[in-house]
Amino acid sequence: MKTIFSGIQPSGTIHLGNYLGAMKQFVELQDRYNCYFCIVDEHAITVPQDRLELRKNIRSLAAFYIAAGIDPEKVTLFIQSEVPAHAQAGWMLQCVSYVGELERMTQFKDKSAGKESVPAGLLTYPPLMAADILLYSTDLVPVGEDQTQHLELTRDLAERFNKRYLEIFTLPEISLSKSGARVMSLQDPTKKMSKSDPNKKAFISLLDDPKQVDKKIKSAVTDSEGIVKYDKENKPGISNLLSIYANFSNLSIEELEKKYDGAGYGTFKADLVDVVNDALRPIQHRYYELVESEELDRILDEGAEKANIVAGKMLRKMENAMGLGRKKR
Repeated sequence: MKTIFSGIQPSGTIHLGNYLGAMKQFVELQDRYNCYFCIVDEHAITVPQDRLELRKNIRSLAAFYIAAGIDPEKVTLFIQSEVPAHAQAGWMLQCVSYVGELERMTQFKDKSAGKESVPAGLLTYPPLMAADILLYSTDLVPVGEDQTQHLELTRDLAERFNKRYLEIFTLPEISLSKSGARVMSLQDPTKKMSKSDPNKKAFISLLDDPKQVDKKIKSAVTDSEGIVKYDKENKPGISNLLSIYANFSNLSIEELEKKYDGAGYGTFKADLVDVVNDALRPIQHRYYELVESEELDRILDEGAEKANIVAGKMLRKMENAMGLGRKKR
């Protein structure tokens, strides 16, 4: 089977956009690919973190992966910092990276704009991301459009290393997420759903209770037309809700348009509340079972052990290629 690698930062609340845009797809991929799912906590510290909150978020994210349907018997689920080869390989790839290409990264420019001082890690984290991917001879990386620039840099670094030293890296292919899984803000449907939105009605957390889900969906911005129809340009609000409904059900957007022809937004939103709550209920139940359990620790211990074996082999190849340490006997 081909190998897939994906990493998510443990940065707090997991919302519908994270689930539909990534985790739900991972569940579908785990039977067809050799999957490595990594909680990239070393990426998280490129910006200041509260250490206790970070630890809490790491466990929470791991529990969400499994609650969403990831089977640790089928995939390798692990925490980045528990596999030292990531940081070591990241440094080695920094040494074949150029400052200019790192400064051109759109996310670096966005996050550093207007700041007097910027952590060096914010500039150099793309080589660490490249290390995450290349350590596992990854064939495919499922990402959103905002990450394609980093994947292109990963390919450039792999190719540069292969030509300069030894040809040891697989050049990963970019696998763009389905457009239907792009979830937008409930209050401003022209922007992606984000947990950092100051308006808490803009996103639905996977841990929101039924009343919170009801309130947020019923207050979601639509339009004055009252026609349930997918038109992303002219009707972004209802189009976003249709996309959410379709991704949580076995119905296509076209089938939903027919089902709610003439019904109005009130009926549609009420049904969507039920659909979302029905989907979240088992996820929440499994999450709370896992999050503080010994079972979760066992899963993460086993994942780290498997990842260390694979990543360690590639790290030794990198060290040999670059001439680091003593010659291996």
